[in-house]
Amino acid sequence: MKNDTDIIALRQPESVDDPLTEIARDGARRMLAAALRAEADAFVAQHAEETLPDGRQRIVRHGYGPERSIQTGIGALDV
Repeated sequence: MKNDTDIIALRQPESVDDPLTEIARDGARRMLAAALRAEADAFVAQHAEETLPDGRQRIVRHGYGPERSIQTGIGALDV
């Protein structure tokens, strides 16, 4: 019996060698990070006058969470 099967590797979305796609991904990553920072800052500012019984601010920002991957129209982005 003859084995005629050919295996053809398909290009994966994360392995794009196109410089324009890389520029778009980098721009999308920066825009998303800026939007999330602005939203968090606005939320903290909106609740700035709320305090705990001991006088400390009720809503504060403690830093950043771990990096995670989200799906966008041009592929997965790590944010």
